[in-house]
Amino acid sequence: MYSDYIRNVAVIAHVDHGKTTLVDQLLYQSGMFRTEELDKLQAGENKLIMDSNPLEQERGITILSKNCAIFYTDAEGDEYKINIIDTPGHADFGGEVERVLKMADGVLLLVDAFEGPMPQTRFVLTKALENKLRPIVVINKVDRENSRPDDVVNEVFDLLVQLGAEDKALDFPIIYASGRQGWASTKLDVKTNNLKVVYDAIINHVPPPQAVPDAPLQMLVTNQEYSDY
Repeated sequence: MYSDYIRNVAVIAHVDHGKTTLVDQLLYQSGMFRTEELDKLQAGENKLIMDSNPLEQERGITILSKNCAIFYTDAEGDEYKINIIDTPGHADFGGEVERVLKMADGVLLLVDAFEGPMPQTRFVLTKALENKLRPIVVINKVDRENSRPDDVVNEVFDLLVQLGAEDKALDFPIIYASGRQGWASTKLDVKTNNLKVVYDAIINHVPPPQAVPDAPLQMLVTNQEYSDY
């Protein structure tokens, strides 16, 4: 079935732990942009593709959830469509996270390799577990001075236990990454030059969407805007 080659994944984290930067790098490396388009983006004041809202650019944080689709071909030659949802990390926009998690079948949980799990990490992870979403843990900013990735992995495990996660969720895949430098690895002592392991982890650990043909039609309520004029 075609749906077997679709993955819907949300990226969740505390504010400023690198969600949007990582998603942008996934876009950069997907081959979906021409070289001249990437050059223009890199030359501009706002180098983040996903944070396109003027207020987001001004404040430097994600406010509105956004979706992007990436096409990725694995080692066997199968092409997958990966729908990635970039979510807000600030507690003020927690409702936005709750809404869009219903669209996902798995989550990338980003945690800063120095700061570790923070209050919003607990909140978004709680909501992910309530929606039966299994996390893929990405320890980001491992290139940061004084990073402590091993301790942070243990802290994430302890947090999952505190939240009553199921055994499958406790057996989470671990990826070490530097979103800013655009690389990721499954081994802390092995630095790569791309984010291939992130794509592969999504394909291997996030289930495809399960359609129920006989179920009633459902539509997710989205943000609405209006004009006084």
